[in-house]
Formats: sequence, C-alpha cells, structure tokens
Amino acid sequence: MLSRGLLCLGSAAVASGKVYFSETFGDGWESRWTTSKWKESEGTAGKWAATAGKWYSDEAEDKGIQTSEDSKFFGIAASFDSFSNAGKDLIIQYQAKYEKDVECGGGYMKLGPKMDDATTFGDPTAYNIMFGPDKCGYTKRTHLIFNYKGKNVLKKSDLSYKQEGEGTSHLYRLIVKPDNTVRVEIDEEKIYEGSMKDDWELLKPKEISDPDDKKPSDWVDDSMMDD
Repeated sequence: MLSRGLLCLGSAAVASGKVYFSETFGDGWESRWTTSKWKESEGTAGKWAATAGKWYSDEAEDKGIQTSEDSKFFGIAASFDSFSNAGKDLIIQYQAKYEKDVECGGGYMKLGPKMDDATTFGDPTAYNIMFGPDKCGYTKRTHLIFNYKGKNVLKKSDLSYKQEGEGTSHLYRLIVKPDNTVRVEIDEEKIYEGSMKDDWELLKPKEISDPDDKKPSDWVDDSMMDD
C-alpha cells in the first residue's frame, strides 16, 4: 500500500525546498492519477483500492491506495511540472506498507519524462530513476536504478531490503546531490551514502580489454628462463 509521496528540490531539510509533487491520497486522488492499462488486454491488470488497510492509527489520515488482488500487475502514474535539479538537492520520498508477504513483486516508484499516454505506463516505460523495495523468491533488495544515456544502470551492490514485517509502514527517502553523491534512508536510518561514479557503472572504464589481444607465439610464462 502506498500512503504518501513527496518530490522536492532544495536542502535535505524538506521544509526549506520547493515541493514539485505531494500526495496523501485524500479526496479526489482519482482525478490526479491515471491507472495503467498496460496488462489489461491480457486480463492480468490489477485494481487499486483506497483504504487505510487492516492496521492504522487514524483511518482518515492513514488512508492510501492498495493493490486489491493477488498475482496481478499494478501501475499508476501522475504528472507534475518539469524541473531541473542543477545545483540543488533532489529529494524523493514515499511511504509503503505490505499487509502480507510478497513472493514476487515490488513497491517501487519511477520518476521519468512526461508520457503522451499515461495508461500505457508499465515495465517498458522510460524513466530517469527507479527506487524502492523489490523481491522475487530469495532475491530481495531496495532498488536504486539510474538511467544514463538510455541505459538503466543498477547499483554494483544491492541496497538492504527493509520491507519486512506485515502491517508496518516504511518511509523511503532518496537524496541526489549536485556533486553526484547519493544518500538513501529507510525509516530515517541511513542505509547508503556514496558516489554515483563509484557505485554505478555510468562511465566507461579508463582501460578496456582488447578481445583480440593475444600472446606472441614465442611468449614464455616461466618466471625465470635461461639467458
């Protein structure tokens, strides 16, 4: 279940930045979001439901949108004004809650260019950033993928998966800084901080192996040889 989302430019203190998108899924949320029809023709598109779920403190305040069917594909999209994060921190955060264990699926979000038709939103849709929990069988991680020159680049090592505990909400926060460093927090605990250049293969290596490079026919592998 997704309950709150925020997209902000400014300092890491969210209150001091400009908010480009914010959603609490209150009244009228359906008019701000477009449900994906990507898998509708195959009969595998799931339906979203507005609810606070099984466990909540305040039913009205804790309401979000929930996947209401098992073994279905779910996607939903909303638009916002274009922006540039040049010279500013980009802050993305949202809250997610699983009310039962997920065998194979993700609760991640994608930030990308405006779509001509938001109903086509799905796996093939181009994006700039993908962020959030993902699990399939024994493979589980918090995804953070950047698109660079048309290629989706995964982090060299996985970020910890924290979406454990049924009925517990988790707050995901991503901060991308102007110096190309990144900080990831889950429930306000830092799980990663580092450089995009070092931890994502965004740039070509300085040395590239030549597949046609071969040893000379008279090459000697012995550490010592007769003079």
